[in-house]
Amino acid sequence: MNIAIIAHDAKKELMIQFCIAYCGILCRHRLMATGTTGRLVSEATGLEIVKFLSGDQGGGQQIASRISCNEIDMVLFFRDPLTAKVSEPDDISILRLCDVHNIPIATNIATGEMLIHGLERGDLDWREYVRSKTAD
Repeated sequence: MNIAIIAHDAKKELMIQFCIAYCGILCRHRLMATGTTGRLVSEATGLEIVKFLSGDQGGGQQIASRISCNEIDMVLFFRDPLTAKVSEPDDISILRLCDVHNIPIATNIATGEMLIHGLERGDLDWREYVRSKTAD
């Protein structure tokens, strides 16, 4: 499964701790992330992560384009809802595209844990099945 990882600055440490806690599950999947978040998580966990540009340099847009092309199956996007962001339009675009393409997205640790546990149980495997059938 292809999983995108994004975290606002105030949530980067939380994302790192989340990825450390669930490293055993995440290591079995293909991970992609915006630049800084990907670097920090990779350094802390040793996970192999495809890193795009930093969020403020277009990394969120790169992930959004992959969502549009059905190349991402799940998004972990730990957002800081209390601080205004220059990247707010990109953030909303990611949320909208996940809704349009029926991609599960976690915007906080509570939903992140629910998705990770569902992933571990195999509840989200239908995305892989659909991808394999459309690739034929």
